[in-house]
Amino acid sequence: MSSMFGKPRAAPSTTDRHLPSLLPECNVAILGCRGSGKSALTVKFLTKRFISEYDPNLEDTYTSEETVDQQPVLMKVMDTADQDVPVNCERYLNWANAFMVVYSIDNKRSFEGCRQYLDIISLHAKGIQHDYPILLLGNKLDLEQYRQVTKAEGVSLAAKHGCSFYEVSACLEFEAVQHVFHEAAREVRREMERNLPVRPLFITEERPFLHLAAPTAVASKHGLASCTLNTLSTVNYKEIPSVAQAKLVTVKSSRAQSKRKAPTLTLLKGFKIF
Repeated sequence: MSSMFGKPRAAPSTTDRHLPSLLPECNVAILGCRGSGKSALTVKFLTKRFISEYDPNLEDTYTSEETVDQQPVLMKVMDTADQDVPVNCERYLNWANAFMVVYSIDNKRSFEGCRQYLDIISLHAKGIQHDYPILLLGNKLDLEQYRQVTKAEGVSLAAKHGCSFYEVSACLEFEAVQHVFHEAAREVRREMERNLPVRPLFITEERPFLHLAAPTAVASKHGLASCTLNTLSTVNYKEIPSVAQAKLVTVKSSRAQSKRKAPTLTLLKGFKIF
């Protein structure tokens, strides 16, 4: 049986029922011993209400459209109904892509039961060579005065299995419970992004195409050898004075008054010395 929480929506048409959801999905399985508060956390997240009494033998899956980091996601939450030990684990191991393992901070026995769930998830992930986001939750933070499991014990167990750790209370503020479920969606998204196939990267280098202008012939006059100039269209150049217009200029050295014959420099007018 599956239930829908959130804003009321119109009944889907026959065509819509056969169309796959366009939203990314996040399947979260809530695991833990009986009495740890799994159902209370689930209902708190979906309805913002706290209900203390539940049927411990009832297992259900709920669906809610959420917005996480301004991105829509379809969250499906399986509230499992294991008693005190994991039973028939394949039903959620093959379905979920994230796990929340819950214990009650005022019940040491529920904390020890979490170890079995964490071991089962680790073995399953190792067998299929796939990592799953796992969140270890210490529930019933409102019963701090009856605490049997220290926060340090929870942190140590989470570090051993490489999972995140939080302490919450289903009967206190809604935002803390919502944050944990949204964090599960974030970790699923990050895991999916890491497993995306790497696309080949092609880099093209654009080079300017050089257009060669037609060769410019310089006529041979005054006994000067003829030459051909190949110029590029992308280069700005100044017009070179023709040989016919060039004049011979004699520049005397500053030592012209010396007894030695002053050397002279012969230049073509119109050219510069660099």
